[in-house]
Amino acid sequence: MTALSVAGPRPRPDAADRPRVLLAPITVTPSKPLTPSHLKGLLWTDVMYRATRPLADVAYRYSHTTYHPTEQTLGFWEFLDRSRGATDYGDFTEERIGERYIAFRAAERAPARALSPYAEAAERGWVHPVSTRILQLWSAHYAALGLHDPGLLRYQPPGLGLDAALERLTGLGMCLDHREVGGPVYLDLTRFGLPLRRLVTADGRPNYLACALRELLPLAPDFDEVVLLYDHELDPDYQQLERVLTALGPRVRRVAVGRVPIEGRIHSARHGGWRGLHAGTLIDAARAEFHEDAVRLGMRLYFIAVLGPGWQQSFRSDLLLQCLKRAARLLETARPETDGAALEDRLARHRKDHVHVAPYRLTSHLLGKRRAAPAADLLRTVFL
Repeated sequence: MTALSVAGPRPRPDAADRPRVLLAPITVTPSKPLTPSHLKGLLWTDVMYRATRPLADVAYRYSHTTYHPTEQTLGFWEFLDRSRGATDYGDFTEERIGERYIAFRAAERAPARALSPYAEAAERGWVHPVSTRILQLWSAHYAALGLHDPGLLRYQPPGLGLDAALERLTGLGMCLDHREVGGPVYLDLTRFGLPLRRLVTADGRPNYLACALRELLPLAPDFDEVVLLYDHELDPDYQQLERVLTALGPRVRRVAVGRVPIEGRIHSARHGGWRGLHAGTLIDAARAEFHEDAVRLGMRLYFIAVLGPGWQQSFRSDLLLQCLKRAARLLETARPETDGAALEDRLARHRKDHVHVAPYRLTSHLLGKRRAAPAADLLRTVFL
């Protein structure tokens, strides 16, 4: 999460003395608009990445290539081709694609044999035109928000094939493989008090965790700290992933980021509920009233500092507007000179016993009452 086509680590003369950190956030399936929950996770990861870079050599691994082989993606591609045939998706909006995705999730699941040609093509780097279109639209959102693009449209295969990853797990004593008798494959961490977790179905379909292992097993040993960012609902799987990667040497940190409720309820994007509230509409509305830097900073203030790491607060457009106004004021009063402390020292205050900088601690610091105006170098390096 091997060709590490990521931004970092950056070569430095003192690289040997700097810790190496791998950020491995959960990916968003390219089949729908980016919801407020998705935006929260992306902004959270971006601030962590940019704030940690002055303190460590950081690799940000976010590869859609790795997760295309999941049924969620391949099934959507097969469903579209079966139900719509050859279609030009070049002018489709995120909403139109999202509507097809909702229909797919409500339809009967295709058999594994129907997905096999898509899986083979995805392994070679092919991407269905519908997902290419979504990723192009997302790239524009990334640019508008000043998000680091970790390679949305690049072919970034995992370092291990599925068989090699399962063999690596077997060598660690963590795999229960029933394929020879026509059964599934399980991640076996029962000796650590964790339940068996299926990785591959009996008909050969890998799940998200299996794909993550293909990516992270070869990468993790090269880092001092691995940070896994994900939403709370996946905590059982990420406890398992943490246990496996810890056995390879690095210190593993799990950072769960709560989803954003809409009117008090947490909706899965598979059921819709994102109309008028997805990234494209929120960005367009903000940019119509505020300049680019205020939009970038205001979005981070709201989705990180105001919503916090939990899932208790519903999305509120009025609070987002307040954060955009607050961002504009902070930018106007930003100090060109620092208080004398180096940027690295100011960033390091927002860590505990880990190498990475905690986004909530750092971002909420900007909103504290009686706080001095933020320094321009901090805003430029981390938030804009």
